[in-house]
Amino acid sequence: MPGRAPPPIDPQPLPYQDSLQARVPAQIDLVVIHCTELPDLAMARAYGERVLYDSGSGNSGHFYIDRDGRIVQYVAVDRVAHHVSGYNPRSIGIELVNRGRYPHWLDSRHQAMDEPYPDAQIAALIDLLQHLCQTLPGLQYIAGHEWLDTREEVASDDPDRRVPRKRDPGPLFPWPRVLAAVALQELRG
Repeated sequence: MPGRAPPPIDPQPLPYQDSLQARVPAQIDLVVIHCTELPDLAMARAYGERVLYDSGSGNSGHFYIDRDGRIVQYVAVDRVAHHVSGYNPRSIGIELVNRGRYPHWLDSRHQAMDEPYPDAQIAALIDLLQHLCQTLPGLQYIAGHEWLDTREEVASDDPDRRVPRKRDPGPLFPWPRVLAAVALQELRG
């Protein structure tokens, strides 16, 4: 809806934001929905601040939405964040605070993702997505992280078993509600 006010967003840039590759926001055509697979926003921030690459940067989404609907921005949209292999230059990463499989991500006995997404969190996500659709003219697609990164890893509890690397946002994410609220097409890897 034109002229709609943007949702409240709390900018908290990561220390390495300026070392991330710059890009033209008009070339962004994809938003990827993740869950943090961590217990809270503070731990997600700590993981995002970890330096993992020679460039001095790490893995992070652009936006994080806490369970109460609060939106925090860790990376500006004109920077490429490391949140999904193979799609980073063209995408925005949105992380929903949700414990997922924490702390046994790759244990074959702990693959259930059974924490529901609160209504306030999904409402904030929809507001943010609608805002991004208004401000990023090239935005056309939406995907779950699990749709784009389908690789498997050796299970941490059994070297003869394999488990998905990524399962987020997981089976409890309300795709029908989100897709009905935004004019974005599903993109599957």
